Amino acid sequence: MPEAPPTVLLIGTLDTKGAEYAFVRDLLHAAGVATIVVDCGTAGAPFFAPDITAHAVAAAADAELSALTAAGDRGAAVSTMTRGATIIASQLYADGRIHGLLALGGSGGTSIASAAARALPIGLPKLIVSTMAASDTRSLIGESDLMLAASVVDVAGLNSVSRRIFANAAAAMAGMVTAPALPAEEGRPLLAASMFGVTTPCVTQAREQLEAAGYEVLTFHMTGTGGRSMESLIAGGFIRGVLDTTPTELCDELVGGVLSAGPDRLTAAGRAGIPQAVSLGALDMVNFGPRDTVPAKFEGRNLYVHNDQITLLRTTPDECAALGREVAEKLSAASGPTALFIPLKGISMIATEGGPFHDPAADAALFGAVREHLGPNVELIELELDVNDPAFSKAMADWLHAAVQAAAR
Repeated sequence: MPEAPPTVLLIGTLDTKGAEYAFVRDLLHAAGVATIVVDCGTAGAPFFAPDITAHAVAAAADAELSALTAAGDRGAAVSTMTRGATIIASQLYADGRIHGLLALGGSGGTSIASAAARALPIGLPKLIVSTMAASDTRSLIGESDLMLAASVVDVAGLNSVSRRIFANAAAAMAGMVTAPALPAEEGRPLLAASMFGVTTPCVTQAREQLEAAGYEVLTFHMTGTGGRSMESLIAGGFIRGVLDTTPTELCDELVGGVLSAGPDRLTAAGRAGIPQAVSLGALDMVNFGPRDTVPAKFEGRNLYVHNDQITLLRTTPDECAALGREVAEKLSAASGPTALFIPLKGISMIATEGGPFHDPAADAALFGAVREHLGPNVELIELELDVNDPAFSKAMADWLHAAVQAAAR
């Protein structure tokens, strides 16, 4: 028998976006891709008959579609259909029935489809054409690999612009779900590493050393989303050890920068009990956008324009003391092997002697708070090196390799 074609899940509101969904559905079919269409509309009859009705979506969330429609509360309806669509998408994936997700929508449709997409595993193709793609998309993407494409015009009918954009999305999804499978990985143990531009040399050298020792190293850019993604994969049990050189997102959470990963940063490895080699990389900086977006209350502070889009604020001694205590207390709660490496000669590329963020008083406050609050379960290793010195990264990589090997015995 011929092999069944890959199947794309289409999640949308067929009462208001039905013509658009029929358009991409037909393009996918023409490309040899099957579809499962899930209707999440609550305001009227669908434009065409879906594979999974809005009644079924509401029922999956323990609700009645007629009650949602009668109530006339759009927010409550979207929340309910979001829950139902997420449950259905997860079950379809668990049953091996879908190989990708595609959606089109405004804010409501994007909210529903993005929640379903976030419930699907990393690596499964997920694409939403959305009016929200040029806004703050952190809540839509979360820690997933969801791709957003700007709709340019509203998702409100078919015209010369929207047809081209929707056709591109359908072609992209067809290409992703029909692409040849990648060769099987070698089964190397997975490690996670945190990196920022100012700690890149450290992480690059350590990653190369660890890869040569037989590991696969996943490097995460500490932009808020990067830290949340790393913590999520650790919590999910995918990671065997962590090279957390750069917990810089703690600064943004404390001071109010734009790249916070939330209050749970630096906790997943400790809870999972896996080895973690941690340093203090880039705790000298809080991130903001372009220079003119820095809040007025920080005027007069040590600000450094990293590029046209990023302005850095040097952390003060008081802020560094708070950060040092937070790092120490979070690591002290760890249930697995943990080491904290202090680079006494500089915690970032721009915090070494002569650099714009060189601040011995702030460093002393950071290091002092770490020493004062660190528990006996954490191995403290202080080196007269800066964080990007090859000897420093080698020391961290050596420790992590030994700890992971010991934990595997």
